[in-house]
Amino acid sequence: MSITIVATISPKPGRADAVREAFTAAIPRVHEEPGCELYALHEDGYGFVMIERWATQDDVKAHGAGETFNQLTEAVKDDLTEPIGVRLLHALPAGDEAKGAL
Repeated sequence: MSITIVATISPKPGRADAVREAFTAAIPRVHEEPGCELYALHEDGYGFVMIERWATQDDVKAHGAGETFNQLTEAVKDDLTEPIGVRLLHALPAGDEAKGAL
């Protein structure tokens, strides 16, 4: 089963545009990484949420250690109110198979 990650990104006041631009520039490169099944940025009134799905734990580790992720986190580190929050999720499928899990 794939590994799902939810990452929360909280920009400082006035820095949301810079953070959005950094992430949207990096996304196409992440999409090309081995094992990337989903890497989708979302925005609300508080900041951003990245929904990720990776084929294996090794793919997650490679992404975290990779050049694109490290360049991205370095580029936005001074624009955030706190470090990027990362939650590794384990699906608990229920109900309709197509609707019960990411």
